[in-house]
Amino acid sequence: MATKIFVGSLAYTATDDDLSAFFAEAGTVVSAKVIMDRETNRSKGFGFVEMSSDDEAKAAVESLNGKDLVGRPVALSEARPQAPRENRGGGGGGYGGGNSY
Repeated sequence: MATKIFVGSLAYTATDDDLSAFFAEAGTVVSAKVIMDRETNRSKGFGFVEMSSDDEAKAAVESLNGKDLVGRPVALSEARPQAPRENRGGGGGGYGGGNSY
């Protein structure tokens, strides 16, 4: 198991500190991050926690999955690698047409 854990079903009021404190009972937390929407600066309802070892990460998932964090039961799983982002097109500027006058 990877040391990074996906945390789903987070309460929108949960903070990075809430995540860190919640996982601290299972071991050493290297980082804890609630993912925020860029436009609204509100939580997207999920986050990631990185534990110091694979064993601690596995123990955290087994012992904390389904437990309440800030009033909601969280869903924990091994974090998958981020998929590469697709180019959204656009071409990088310029004059988009091929018309000659």
